[in-house]
Amino acid sequence: MNKRAFNGIKVLDFCWVVIGPMLTRYLADFGAEVIRVESQSRLETLRLSQPFKDGIPGVNRSAYFSNYNVNKYGITVNMNADDAHAFMLPLIKWADVVTDNFTPGVMEKWGMGPEELHSINPNLVTFSASMLGRKGPESQQPGYGPVLTSLAGLSSVTGWPDRPASSPYGAYTDFLLPHLAISAISAALIQARHTGKGTHIDLSQLEASLQYLSPMILDTQVNERIPNRMGNKDTQIAPHSVYRCKGEDNWLALACETNEQWKSLCKIIGNQSLVNDNMFISNEKRKLNEIELDNLIESWTITFDPFELMEICQRNGIPSGVVQSCQDLFNDDQLKHREHFVRIDHPEIGPHATDTNAFTLSSTPAEYTRHAPLLGEHNEWVCKQILGLNDESIKQLYRNGVLE
Repeated sequence: MNKRAFNGIKVLDFCWVVIGPMLTRYLADFGAEVIRVESQSRLETLRLSQPFKDGIPGVNRSAYFSNYNVNKYGITVNMNADDAHAFMLPLIKWADVVTDNFTPGVMEKWGMGPEELHSINPNLVTFSASMLGRKGPESQQPGYGPVLTSLAGLSSVTGWPDRPASSPYGAYTDFLLPHLAISAISAALIQARHTGKGTHIDLSQLEASLQYLSPMILDTQVNERIPNRMGNKDTQIAPHSVYRCKGEDNWLALACETNEQWKSLCKIIGNQSLVNDNMFISNEKRKLNEIELDNLIESWTITFDPFELMEICQRNGIPSGVVQSCQDLFNDDQLKHREHFVRIDHPEIGPHATDTNAFTLSSTPAEYTRHAPLLGEHNEWVCKQILGLNDESIKQLYRNGVLE
């Protein structure tokens, strides 16, 4: 086994749904020992989310859950049980990091807010992600990713100008923010190592999401221009759209940022007279006549296979890319070369693909060796190997309703 970047780091993980599990998977993939704390009385949302193996629902059959939880251990604890806090005390002392993404106040209800956790383990890095941050008049607002994309303004600029606002795919902000969160946790771990002092990280998902709209927010503030939905268009560049290609539901994204790229496109279209056509002679003119321009380009792209046309365009210096399906992604030569998808053997789902990290570390590479935990799979292992409990003590935890 290779040495990995987070070897020796121990994580007690109360996160659920997307942002939290994606974050702690970074830690697990790069060597941290991550113990997920779940409940059978209130199941993790992703365990109930499609797709399921063979379309048959089950708490251990969700590929959605499996993808974000490989390399982790899993225990099931009723945190509302009388003895739950006492059970957690030695795990808090064991951990280097405790993570959660509950509505503010949930961890405090269990006696496990940041102040309580640091009083038990002063070196601890505690991480809390919530919709709007832990303080403020709206801090108690719960919600999922689609709610947050609306609050952050992303939905207001997604879609077409003549249609209602649309949310980007899924829990969009949840997919973006783990990349920021892992940096904050890494910095806090370095500080703890050098100073012996822990840190609490309070991530407001709303505030972190706003950076993805920074140019539009600045334009509104400085120029008093409120951005509108533009479909696939750009405020300055034409052509800039997605064009139909040969076959069913085949498309190519294509853009010309400079006149040189436009000249190259005219050449491969086979109509160089377009270069000097007064309707298209400059980018400003192309923007003014964008409907005619798009119709002209699509009358050409529709005669090509999208992959063939992408290669032609890129060879001639024109930015372009196929609108790939999920199946196309598995066949993508670049993703194959980087071994982006690996196969994990799961006891109920069977062998299945999972995506790897978007970056590689040359000296401390990630490893993908353990399937996502079955519900409560590691209760006994954690009790015996980490807490040193005997069989009778474990049985008593079940009788007392602490372990589920």
